[in-house]
Amino acid sequence: MFTIVGKLFYLQIVQASDLKAQGIERRTQDQSLLPERGQIFDAQGHVLAQSIPVKGVYADPKTLNDLISNGKKYDKSDIAKKLGDVLGLKSSEILDKLNKDLSWVSLAHQVDISKVEQIQALKIPGVGFSDEQKRVYPMESLASSVLGIVKLSGEGAEGLELAYDKELYGTPGYTSQQQDSGLSSVLDTLDNSKTPQKGANLTLTLDSTIQYLVEQQLDDIVKTTHAKRVSILAMDPMTGKILGMGSRPNFNPNDYNKTDAENRKNLSISMSYEPGSTFKIITGAAALEEGRITPTDKFEDPGYYKVGNRVITNWDSDQLVHGWLDFTQGMELSDNVVLSQVGTKLGIAPFYTYLKAFGFGTKTGIDIAGEESGLLVPQDEARPIDLATMSFGQANLVTPIQLLSAISAVANGGTLYKPYIVDKVAYADGTVKQTKPTPVRQVISKTTASQMTGILEKVVSDGTGRLAQIPGIQVAGKTGTAQKIDPKTGNYSTTDFIASFTAYAPADNPKIAVLITIDTPRGESHQGGTLGGPRAKAILEGALQYYGIPVEKETVSAVSSLPDQTFVRPTPQPVTPVRQPLAGEAVVPDLTGLTLRQAGEALAKVELHFNFSGSGLVKSQTPSPGQVVNKGSTVNIKFSPLNEQTNTSSQSQKANSP
Repeated sequence: MFTIVGKLFYLQIVQASDLKAQGIERRTQDQSLLPERGQIFDAQGHVLAQSIPVKGVYADPKTLNDLISNGKKYDKSDIAKKLGDVLGLKSSEILDKLNKDLSWVSLAHQVDISKVEQIQALKIPGVGFSDEQKRVYPMESLASSVLGIVKLSGEGAEGLELAYDKELYGTPGYTSQQQDSGLSSVLDTLDNSKTPQKGANLTLTLDSTIQYLVEQQLDDIVKTTHAKRVSILAMDPMTGKILGMGSRPNFNPNDYNKTDAENRKNLSISMSYEPGSTFKIITGAAALEEGRITPTDKFEDPGYYKVGNRVITNWDSDQLVHGWLDFTQGMELSDNVVLSQVGTKLGIAPFYTYLKAFGFGTKTGIDIAGEESGLLVPQDEARPIDLATMSFGQANLVTPIQLLSAISAVANGGTLYKPYIVDKVAYADGTVKQTKPTPVRQVISKTTASQMTGILEKVVSDGTGRLAQIPGIQVAGKTGTAQKIDPKTGNYSTTDFIASFTAYAPADNPKIAVLITIDTPRGESHQGGTLGGPRAKAILEGALQYYGIPVEKETVSAVSSLPDQTFVRPTPQPVTPVRQPLAGEAVVPDLTGLTLRQAGEALAKVELHFNFSGSGLVKSQTPSPGQVVNKGSTVNIKFSPLNEQTNTSSQSQKANSP
């Protein structure tokens, strides 16, 4: 008796609180409660992403088997068929799960409430439901690469959903319910329940009206050019706000499992490419800021520019020599030879100073997951030829967001802004976090920015960007057509290009800047001005009308195509030798109309040398065509520029590969 009384005292007095807690714990069923994920709105308040309540469906095979063993008339095959019909699954898959010797198996996730009600009406023993959420995107593929995706677990995996997952997810909760103990007395209940807190809502700077303009042009470009990849980016250059952003390939985030991760990439922030002539804006701005050039400084373009043993040419150097051009004309014609000389005058060290000041080689810090940093040739490895080719957009890799941010610095008076797409975050407790424009640094002066803007206006009014003209609005812009590297040869391809076009308007007080990048277009043209100009015009014009900025009526541009790029030029003619050459002799070929390089190649084939004077195309030669001379003899050549043929444009970036 003493032992029993002592044990009861120990259990009921000494260990009473611990045992009571253990008992409650064993009779308590805890359930985690997922928070409602926050919504994402565009700048107009339209819902771009939201979560709706759904259910997970599970089964308890052991309970079902026990009932069948105890004589209950349940047919698992029939149950599997009924569940499969409602859930849209194969009955064989469900039957396999029901045959498992387990107390819990998952049958389906994110099942709509209407289907859950159908299953409940079947009254199948051992089938239960758990609370889940389903992320839906009412506008489907609109801005899908920007928004990203959410995994079945409820966590953001790409895009804004990943970048702001912590804010959007919210705070989970739980409930604790005690099961009936069978005792007549009622024990005190521990209130351990916690209500889940909804995630914050995001309001974007992205505007659906402008986004629709972007999406329309993306679809049109893919349809007409069959390009491999396309990116269009629209930004407020005065603040860094993203107004529109889209990519092709595209996907529907409501059914993202049907696309692979590569096709879900946001190319505006992740595509690294050689920008080509759109980069000439940066080279020119740096040289103007440093006082190395002025808009009217003259540069000679004899059709080539020699750096060491390398020769840089324009796309049309085999057809035309531009002769003397000032810097503004060089930009209008997108002249590689002129820009190479500008870069050389600037110098490697200052050039890299401005590259870094404009933000190249590092991430912009835009608030979307997946941004790449581009790639710069290391400064200590850069050679004179690298400087020359970088000056017109080769060698270095940039991303569209880097390039448009840098160009926006020129547009807004010289300040580089950090780009952003989330305007505000509204938390469940009522607090709001408002994003403000973030100036990174002053890169160039207002004077330089104004000079460059004036030059870019000339590019659109008189140069290669004519297809972006908007009557009544001053548009500043630049074309680009960069050769891609052939992965098989390591040299620049003659068939694969990246066409691009950038523009902002109104030029003197821009409300929107646009960059269009088209990777490997197929068709009659691969030029940035031809492919990108009309699309940029459509986006700019639509946006300005949306903003209430008046444009002239009947705004269809009078310019329906780029200037005629055919040339009338003298060409070499077949020659009749004055006599048959003997051993060690050669017939002087006709060199009329050839460039310096072509003339040198023609003479080298017949083992002759040459002296030359002037620049441009071959105007005269001595000895005359058809004469027979000793091999190793020298031919005197006179070159002359064809200035009357300078109404041509140069959009392609062509340089001999390393």
